[in-house]
Amino acid sequence: MMPNLNPVSQLFGISFPIIQAGMVWCSGWRLASAVSQAGGLGLIGAGSMYPEVLREHIQKCKQASAKPFGVNIPLLYPEIEKLMAVIEEEKVRIVFTSAGNPELWTGFLKARDVTVVHVASSVKFAKKAQQAGVDAVVAEGFEAGGHNGREETTTFVLLPMVRESVSIPVIAAGGIASGRAILAAEVLGADGFQIGSRFAVSEESSAHGNFKRCVTELKEGDTILTLKQLTPVRMVKNKFFQTIEEAELRGASKNELQQLLGKGRARSGIFEGNIDDGELEIGQVSSTIKKIQPASEIMLEMWREYQALKKKMCHEIRKD
Repeated sequence: MMPNLNPVSQLFGISFPIIQAGMVWCSGWRLASAVSQAGGLGLIGAGSMYPEVLREHIQKCKQASAKPFGVNIPLLYPEIEKLMAVIEEEKVRIVFTSAGNPELWTGFLKARDVTVVHVASSVKFAKKAQQAGVDAVVAEGFEAGGHNGREETTTFVLLPMVRESVSIPVIAAGGIASGRAILAAEVLGADGFQIGSRFAVSEESSAHGNFKRCVTELKEGDTILTLKQLTPVRMVKNKFFQTIEEAELRGASKNELQQLLGKGRARSGIFEGNIDDGELEIGQVSSTIKKIQPASEIMLEMWREYQALKKKMCHEIRKD
């Protein structure tokens, strides 16, 4: 797959079909601009930002790099109208929407010449996104960090089903942190690849150093999808998770779980570095991430591994 011939690269005007996920408390202008400058598509994660904070990050991202970038907006965000007003006023040209109904805002964005991509955790929602008029869809499996689908469908099961169900470009997400995984996702039908966890612990990520170091020390099974009564979220099994787990096992109500979750748990854990009592959102693939690197180095390392493995695979096929 040559980057310049790839439908996702062409859609966004980027060199490599690699998208940095819009992650709360990790994806500020520094990370987004670094990924974009390296040839991918950086996304500012608006889910943890007030409207004027988002405006500041958009303006700084424009100043840091002339390359294309986008903004990820969770559609369940309170007062989303204010975020959309910032998108319009700052003339953002690429928006990824998630956690909500794409029909609500796709028309508004398309009317303003915005390229729209929606994140879906099932074939049903991928089809709805296409019907709503989005330009591409992200097929995100339950391995992914943060808020997730209730179906618990893995990326490599979901991806080929979505590919067969829609005609627009498909971006794979969840469990992808290497060139090897990129190649596997391509074989299963992906046109592009959204990377979250590995960029979450990059040097440019706005996450706290404690969080980044914690992630690099995780082992297999150290994250889990929980809080399914509220909104499913994958997090690290820390002290806070144990409190949630104990409450769920004794049949706590949604209201009690909401009170335990409280406000600012993700900020406390990811942005402020409270490893014990914060909500540490990260993907299942985190157990394979062992170092903190610059975003550009991550980009090149993954792409070179992908190219080398694909060349080897093609050589083996020709030999047979």
